[in-house]
Amino acid sequence: MKTEQNFWLLYFLLVIAQSVISNYFQFSPYSVISILPAMVMCIPLQTGTSVCMIIAFASGLGIDFLSEGVTGLNAAAVLPVALTRKQLIRSFLGEDIIARQDSFSFQKNGASKVMLAMSTAVMIFLVIYIILDGAGTRPLWFNAARFGISMAVNVLLAAIITRVLTTDDRR
Repeated sequence: MKTEQNFWLLYFLLVIAQSVISNYFQFSPYSVISILPAMVMCIPLQTGTSVCMIIAFASGLGIDFLSEGVTGLNAAAVLPVALTRKQLIRSFLGEDIIARQDSFSFQKNGASKVMLAMSTAVMIFLVIYIILDGAGTRPLWFNAARFGISMAVNVLLAAIITRVLTTDDRR
């Protein structure tokens, strides 16, 4: 119970941190900095997909309201991550983690497997975010550069967020 309370408190604080990042750390039009996909992937597996999608939508909408962005952009981009969360975990970390509804971490599952799942989640988020943000008005080279730079930054941030939000039960 205490671990779950700590998780939701950290999750709420990270939503506020994401809104600060969105407001004050936009260094370039070529980068989208978002920790939201990693946060959604770290939601406990006991949470069902529909509840996870509601949490992801509320988080994205809260970030959109608190930051200087298009309302609904983060919410729309994070919903597919919440929808495919269990499939990504099943594909990269194995079926047994879903069956036991166990949490995942770098120590238990290995850094490469966890980072592959996180990278795929970030990729899904960024593709939808960039398509919706550009709405066909930006050239392909700009969107490709934005995707590449954003992917590199967000995968590093996803590793940090995963480390913060997941517990290591092997200690």
